[in-house]
Amino acid sequence: MRKVKYAVCFMISALIAAFLHYTLPQHDIVRITGSYNRVTTVGSNKIFYANSDAGTAESTTTRDIRFIEAVRDNGNVIVYRNEDTGWIWPPYFKWDSSNVQAEASNLKSDKDAPIWVSITHYGWRMSWISIYPNAVSISAAAGPDVNITPWFNTIFFVFLAGLVIYIWRAWVRFRDNTLESALDELHGEIYRVGASGQATRQLLYLRWLAFKSTVRNALKRT
Repeated sequence: MRKVKYAVCFMISALIAAFLHYTLPQHDIVRITGSYNRVTTVGSNKIFYANSDAGTAESTTTRDIRFIEAVRDNGNVIVYRNEDTGWIWPPYFKWDSSNVQAEASNLKSDKDAPIWVSITHYGWRMSWISIYPNAVSISAAAGPDVNITPWFNTIFFVFLAGLVIYIWRAWVRFRDNTLESALDELHGEIYRVGASGQATRQLLYLRWLAFKSTVRNALKRT
């Protein structure tokens, strides 16, 4: 039973971690090599694209999507999509994909005269299901070795950790107080049993002690 509990907790934690990794902003230092529009058919992977009511989503099946091609310092290529998010999740409230595309076109460079930029994005690049990270903003970078501190993510995780600790402590206090109250009431009921004599009360009292010990041991294991 304990193994099942650990397996369920692991699966839930993995899903939450994947959700946060996809949703939270990330920063890439790259060199832009191209930008273009392409009519793309969106099918079973539409959950990774903008909704039909977002600015750049023209229908539920086909999209004229803007793309940005880039190269990392190590030579690996990466392709970003550039779609408005509108009011949908994640809440970036992005409406300026045209401006982002213009910035990408303006900052294109080749390997002989590289212009390094920082692209803030969310999402994943998975070629086997044709999904791309969505570029949120572009800014010039001093070089390929620039380190960007993820302030938003840092503040978010500090807040999340504090919230989890607060909820856990509140739950432990509620659980302990509720069970202690229930055990005290059971103890009182046992002592109010007098019709069957002292032996019956002693037997019930011993059973109550065993029950109390079992409950407390179970609480220690949770």
